[in-house]
Amino acid sequence: MTIELVRPPGPTHPAPHACAAVTDPGRMVFTAGAAPLDDDGTVAVGDVAGQARRAMANLATALEAGGATLRDVLRTTVYVATTDRADLLAAAEAVREALGAHLAPSTLVGVTVLAHPDQLVEVDAVAVRDTWQEPGPPDDAATLDG
Repeated sequence: MTIELVRPPGPTHPAPHACAAVTDPGRMVFTAGAAPLDDDGTVAVGDVAGQARRAMANLATALEAGGATLRDVLRTTVYVATTDRADLLAAAEAVREALGAHLAPSTLVGVTVLAHPDQLVEVDAVAVRDTWQEPGPPDDAATLDG
């Protein structure tokens, strides 16, 4: 399975990430928004970049439970509770760091408020796998509902 990241030439797409991703059919993984909650359920108050890094770590954990990795991401949406573009850029940079060279298409959105007290960042993703990684699809009560 390959993911082709598409970057058209010219100034119409100045962001460093791809503007589209193309792949063959595979097993899709759709995540809920990954919040920047630490193991004790708190966030790094006022730290946009720190929250974005933690949200990406939590996203990686969710993807792994679904049989995928950050390298399998087709697109992300990054929500930042701010009206300051510098905060948006700080969150975007942390997401880029987590994705490394795999800069899948991403939408960056400033929002009014997020779910948890003091939460500033949330990231969701769509990923694709050609098959389940060994040992197979998640089938225990800890990772699979229903």
